[in-house]
Amino acid sequence: MKLEAEDVIKNSDDKEFVLKAVKENGKLLEFASNRLQDDKEVVKAALEQDAESLEFASDRLKGDKDIVLMGVRGAPWTICYASEELKADREVISEACKNYGQALYYASKELRDDREIVKSAVENKGIIIKYASERLQNDKELAEIAVKQNKQAYHFLPWNLKNDEDIKKCMEWLALFQNYLYNKSGKKGYG
Repeated sequence: MKLEAEDVIKNSDDKEFVLKAVKENGKLLEFASNRLQDDKEVVKAALEQDAESLEFASDRLKGDKDIVLMGVRGAPWTICYASEELKADREVISEACKNYGQALYYASKELRDDREIVKSAVENKGIIIKYASERLQNDKELAEIAVKQNKQAYHFLPWNLKNDEDIKKCMEWLALFQNYLYNKSGKKGYG
């Protein structure tokens, strides 16, 4: 028997029932009582089935490192639900940035100045360099990585790097490569 939201709403404070429901569909955690959304066993079961269910965990559990890491490992974008304290936790942000560069947006000011974390983020999503600290936005190696990952990252570089000969050559190479791919597809002209 497939459980639906209405079933969970009717039994929202029945731990056994809710556990069964979230093991089938983690997002049914949304309809559990506040008490069960704050129950670590229930939330873990929901996350094991669907990491996106972190959204429906209690604020207290969104501050629990183990719980948030479970969510982030299965759905890195769920870092947005983490407590401010965990958005300043190097391990949590590092884990999220590995597969979801945009997680840098949620990182604390201090972690936006952590070269290793920023490098991981821009390798995954180049334009996210715009959320790095000013110091790291001026890091030539990071700028090259960002532009190679997504040439649109060029727009977020400081003027001194936009005028850097190596960055310009990188942009020229990317334009030539894009033109090559466009022409190879049978179309004429620049794409």
